Amino acid sequence: MHSHTRVPALAAALAAAATLFGGPAHAQAPADQPLAARVVTYDAGASAEFRAAVDRGAAIWNESVDNVELRPVASGQRANIRILADDGWPRALTTSLGNGTVYIGRQAVDQGYNTVRISAHELGHILGLPDRKPGPCTSLMSGSSAGVACTNPYPNAAEKAEVEGNFGAALARPAGTPGTPGTVTIVD
Repeated sequence: MHSHTRVPALAAALAAAATLFGGPAHAQAPADQPLAARVVTYDAGASAEFRAAVDRGAAIWNESVDNVELRPVASGQRANIRILADDGWPRALTTSLGNGTVYIGRQAVDQGYNTVRISAHELGHILGLPDRKPGPCTSLMSGSSAGVACTNPYPNAAEKAEVEGNFGAALARPAGTPGTPGTVTIVD
């Protein structure tokens, strides 16, 4: 995982604003400490034969970004992301940033698409990325438009930056500040 970004100016500004407006100034990490990554858990228990591909897709995101970390859910806990195998086309149902359901559809696999790329792509939707079709193989979010020969499961620099921004904004909010409620979006 990359080293975490330090945000001393942002932390100081938020603390000063909270003090000016009568709120607590203790919600931010000290300026000399990095912000912790937001942990998003996933349950791949129903991903059947795609379990290893799902775990690899999550590991690729963990290697690629700092502001969010995908972890398998602990036993007895509720996951942010449910991952299921089915016979349809791969898709993600997002309920809000970092939350939703991913379907690893056998239809795309049967047509020859790479399972790790599918997993990383669908997790990208849960992390806030849209499809970018048509697109080159170097764009993870180009999805199926890159063709079956494309096996690249890695996000490009722009995709990484967008996820960092999505979760960096979530990390910068003071503790206890609710996120913006999401709407259910289905993407393939």
